[in-house]
Amino acid sequence: MNYKIIDKENYYRKGVYRHFTQDCKCSTSMTARIDVTALAVYSKQTGTKFYLNFLYILSKVLNSRDDYRMAYLWQTDELICYDMIHPTQYVFHDDTETCTPVYTEYREDYEKFYRHALEDVEQAKQTREYGLDAANHPNWFDASYISWLSYDALNIELPDGYLYFLPIINWGKYREEGGKLLMPVSVRMNHAVADGYLIANVFRLLEKEIADFVRRDVM
Repeated sequence: MNYKIIDKENYYRKGVYRHFTQDCKCSTSMTARIDVTALAVYSKQTGTKFYLNFLYILSKVLNSRDDYRMAYLWQTDELICYDMIHPTQYVFHDDTETCTPVYTEYREDYEKFYRHALEDVEQAKQTREYGLDAANHPNWFDASYISWLSYDALNIELPDGYLYFLPIINWGKYREEGGKLLMPVSVRMNHAVADGYLIANVFRLLEKEIADFVRRDVM
């Protein structure tokens, strides 16, 4: 785990950061539907899991810009940016109706990421332990698939004053609309490090990366 300390006096969002860490501590979230038609077709043609393919693309997007890798160290009152962040995915157990968190390392190499992510999921299926270990996984972001519903809106609330900066991402079932497969995605970030533009940019980047991904050579 490596990170750089951000000089808050020269931070390009200095004024916004001060306001939303001192005057008005709050988060901001947005839900939008993205076109995943090409990714669904690619996943079926290649015999790969749509869910893990999307998880890879999501991790790539969130690692593409410093704004999505920010964190706050309350012990030292420091604003930092991680070199890399990784997804905490979840495995749902039908028999107990509970989830097990799965810590998967992001790898730029798709084949390596896919293989290790699949292994992580299979291992998690063997346990019913909740196993959340945030203290030892500080640079992991929450990536949760709500597979039972193609929802229209979702909001994640954190306690007032809690300066949690890493993204929290949820997505639901895709559904056909106008000949396209559209999937709801929700992005929650702290307003101190993100605004409407930065959150909207996540959706734009996801669709761009999906288009680039499906043009890659078949595995």
